[in-house]
Amino acid sequence: MNWMKHLVIYFLISAIFIVPGVYSLIKFGFKPSIEFTGGTRLTVENIKTTSDSVLQSFKEYTPSLEDKTLSTVTLKTKNISQESAQKAIDTLKKDNPEIKIGGFETIGAALGKETINKTLWALAISSIVLLLYISSAFKKVKYGVCAVIAMLHDSLILLGSFSLLGHFYSIEIDLLFVTAVLTILSFSTHDTIVVYDRIRELSHKNKNVDFTTLVNQAVTETMVRSLNNSLTIIFMLIALFLIGGETTKYFSLALLIGTITGTYSSTFTAAPLLIVWEKIFNKK
Repeated sequence: MNWMKHLVIYFLISAIFIVPGVYSLIKFGFKPSIEFTGGTRLTVENIKTTSDSVLQSFKEYTPSLEDKTLSTVTLKTKNISQESAQKAIDTLKKDNPEIKIGGFETIGAALGKETINKTLWALAISSIVLLLYISSAFKKVKYGVCAVIAMLHDSLILLGSFSLLGHFYSIEIDLLFVTAVLTILSFSTHDTIVVYDRIRELSHKNKNVDFTTLVNQAVTETMVRSLNNSLTIIFMLIALFLIGGETTKYFSLALLIGTITGTYSSTFTAAPLLIVWEKIFNKK
């Protein structure tokens, strides 16, 4: 099958997902959790009534539910003293005689700023290192540049998705989201290198075949492997998202989005970019 005759369609599909996300990033940004804004995380134990009653007791502190079990609830609120939290808990004592605060943690906003700075530095350094390494390994700069562009393609879709989810569904980003973003970078690049390595092997064996045909053959030969590898991860992440706890729900969603985009970009972004590069510089 001639995969590489539909380059415009592949880039259009990418644009459909990237453009709304970038617009949302510029217009709305993210909805940050207390790890970035500062606030309090507390765990309330031995609850016999519903978690709604706990949320109601802390309503003046704009709480959000982070995790819950049958008798335990973890809340995130704006800054609150432990004495004020205890007073709110005392209002529930009548229906919950054994209720208590199991954990109490106050997080400063400075931690969030430091984490953001470190994440941006990590993205910049990883991009530069990958550019240099892949260019060196494949002996051509075009491989490094196209791989990094494909990696940034996945990052933009993931970041834009969570910007939209934050605006429309109040889904917050936290430190686990940062972990997911950095994890997806490595996954995306790994699949891209597999395709590129096959292109290099075929170019050594077939000296007189045009570059587009080589790329198409490489994509065809690695397609099944990439899909099988990715689907095993995707199925696991879907299960984790559907039946996992609240704490890891959106972490698994971020990994799921990143895995899908990484699988797509390694075949339908990274490989087509090589063809575009070849056409532009061959003409020159």
